[in-house]
Amino acid sequence: MELGLSGKVALVPASSRGIGFGVAKVLAMEGCQVVVSSRNHDSISKARNLIASETGNHDVLAVAADLTVREDAHRLVDEAEKKFGAIAILAYNTGPPKPGTFKELTDKDWDGAVRLLLLSAVWLTRGVLPGMAERKWGRLIYITSSTLRQPLPNLVLSNTVRLSIAGLSKSLAIEYGPQGITSNGIMQGHILTDRQHQVAEDIASRTGKSVEEAMKELVRDVPQGRYGRPEELGYLVAFLASENASYINGAMLAIDGGLIRSVF
Repeated sequence: MELGLSGKVALVPASSRGIGFGVAKVLAMEGCQVVVSSRNHDSISKARNLIASETGNHDVLAVAADLTVREDAHRLVDEAEKKFGAIAILAYNTGPPKPGTFKELTDKDWDGAVRLLLLSAVWLTRGVLPGMAERKWGRLIYITSSTLRQPLPNLVLSNTVRLSIAGLSKSLAIEYGPQGITSNGIMQGHILTDRQHQVAEDIASRTGKSVEEAMKELVRDVPQGRYGRPEELGYLVAFLASENASYINGAMLAIDGGLIRSVF
């Protein structure tokens, strides 16, 4: 399917590896001018080079930025627009918050999670919206988690703070839909990334199971019986970014192999 994304500027934060890398790679394959970021300059530079070599698309800009720092979030948008022009697609992604139970988590942990999972989205969205509004076209796509509908043990920060993104996305869909800008969220399930190993290690430390056993246990309730691939999430992002999805607005879409059991 021709998605018509060639030449559109896409910002994919937290993309040196895992889900962000997979999304950025797919968008580069579709011909987007892609801006990737992470806190570490070396790791994001390597990711940029890998995306360019694997896709043949060299319109990839790497920016080192800490999403929990407002000034870095603003600079990320500024450097992207200086290089390529106004951003048409924000594929919002962040690293994961600290795992743990409510009893274990400190006020510092909560403050950090809010900055990482909510305020970074607010800062980046504020940065990209003026250009989208001026052109009467834009795609806000927020990658969140299946924990929005089905909370997981020992992931209290993710279970709680990520819910705020659903409210943000829905509000933006209502406010900016009339201006040709859509806003949607993606609730991913168990995608095979370093985060899954981190969660498995946490389970293993609590239960005495091996990490391998914990990894298998995490997908035990997934009807398809496997982990998803980051690129599979990237294909969904690319579709939502396309004109083919222009009537999808204010949705929260699951990509979880059937993990979420609720009907709605």
